[in-house]
Amino acid sequence: MKVGIRLESLGLPVRRALSEVERLGVTGVQVDAVGDLTPDRLSQTGRREFRHLLQSHNLELTALGCPLRRGLDVPENQEARIEHVRKVLTLSFDLGPRIVVVQAGRVPEDPDAPGARRLREALLALGQHGDRVGAILALETGLESGETLRKFLDQLDTGGLGVNLDPANLLMNGFDPYASAVALHGRVVHSHAKDARSAGPSRAAQEVPLGHGDIDWLRYLSVLEEIDYRGWLTIEQETGDNRLADVTAGVAFLRRLVR
Repeated sequence: MKVGIRLESLGLPVRRALSEVERLGVTGVQVDAVGDLTPDRLSQTGRREFRHLLQSHNLELTALGCPLRRGLDVPENQEARIEHVRKVLTLSFDLGPRIVVVQAGRVPEDPDAPGARRLREALLALGQHGDRVGAILALETGLESGETLRKFLDQLDTGGLGVNLDPANLLMNGFDPYASAVALHGRVVHSHAKDARSAGPSRAAQEVPLGHGDIDWLRYLSVLEEIDYRGWLTIEQETGDNRLADVTAGVAFLRRLVR
């Protein structure tokens, strides 16, 4: 497994963030397809220039992030969101990772629940687009158990859908990250390395810097080996006052564990 960093975790402008990642000796970055990196703004020339920029820092993309204001199960402006994700999938092929990480919305345990049909239809359309362009849409874990997500994905006849395994999201929402990883065997195409403390009698669940939470990383890495995952472990941190220092420490922490 290789260590990467989600560029937005550093809270820095893109070029400075790329320099910091290179300084840390990390070889992969996840970048969100937002701002100047949205598909509509990034021309073919711009795509080539961005690939060259990454190469100049000895970096490759681990995945593209595709933030959405609403889930794909929400009817309002759903088609516009689906079309945007289609474009990001195509962009991911052009830029290299061929993986797009998205928070698609909560998967209902009841297949007849409101929104379940909309979510199935949207993801099937996107998975089939991924089949055509050679990219995979990786659904972020956390809003449901790995078993529920696996059963949902098994209903959809496409190879263009996978999973971004995020143990902290699962833990913060009361799900077992290790059992969820096992349930998603064969579906995991990307993994975040993010830590959290679970809820207690006097505190809510919360994200913390990598290595300072309740995730048993030796156990988590062992489970990834068990399910034959050999992809990226991309450090993500969305909170904190000194994220560059926290991510730097997180890189050192993971390197002690990953060989």
